[in-house]
Amino acid sequence: MGLINYDVNKYSPRQMVMIPMIILIISLAILGYNYATTGMPVRPGIDFSGGTAVTLFSTDTPEQLKAAFSGYPLLSVGEGVNNGKYLRFGPMDDANLQALATSITAQYPDAKIDQIGASFGQTLQQQALIALIISFIGMTIVVFLAFRSFVPSAAVIVCAFADIVMTAAAMSIIGIELSLPTTAALLMLIGYSVDSDILLTMRVLKRQGKLAEKLSGAFKTGIIMTTTTFAAVAAMWAVAFAAQITVIWEIATVLLFGLIFDIMNTWLTNAGIIKWFVLKRGGK
Repeated sequence: MGLINYDVNKYSPRQMVMIPMIILIISLAILGYNYATTGMPVRPGIDFSGGTAVTLFSTDTPEQLKAAFSGYPLLSVGEGVNNGKYLRFGPMDDANLQALATSITAQYPDAKIDQIGASFGQTLQQQALIALIISFIGMTIVVFLAFRSFVPSAAVIVCAFADIVMTAAAMSIIGIELSLPTTAALLMLIGYSVDSDILLTMRVLKRQGKLAEKLSGAFKTGIIMTTTTFAAVAAMWAVAFAAQITVIWEIATVLLFGLIFDIMNTWLTNAGIIKWFVLKRGGK
């Protein structure tokens, strides 16, 4: 069913929730496998796992830099504007770190070296998890106060949870690491998901009229809102990709995936549950 030709009233609630539920199960399986093998649902960046980040300016290619620092746990080499290079090293002992700093300083006097210890990374992990939990608790309280009904409130919460899980699974598949910036992007998705889901639920439950008309009106308004946001994020993604700004590119990529999954979860999962809820009450 194409987005442009999608009719929110054409399909039964069971048909609407089937595809999102399958994708959610697959996403949970991916994150579960990652957790069982690595201890984290998404591969952590140096913000959470610890390591050393080096920013320098050089005309050397990434391959040359990898060869030059092959004796150290070099994880990746990113490129930026004006021959900027961003090197990420895994955790190492003090002797290797001192040797690396000496080598980099000798070759690139203007290089910037930032180190994050493993214990500090664990602390950041805990703080990020606490922030995520608090966001969900706050969202749950606000949603239940707004609707005072279990099924519509649970539908909003399930959709927000599905948005995060599916986006995290997509991050794992394409190789985007979990870092402070990408964690912030995931938290942004919670707010956006709740916004679109509450729009749908309020239109259907709080307004007078036929169910089909209210669903169609909510769909038109919601798609316009999401399309506008998607276009803005896509522009940010294109600029970051062209300028090779890795952090902004990763944030934009996470948001793009999240918006795509939010469209699906809002207008299939949430709309299907709300339709079932209203029909079960005799259309009221």
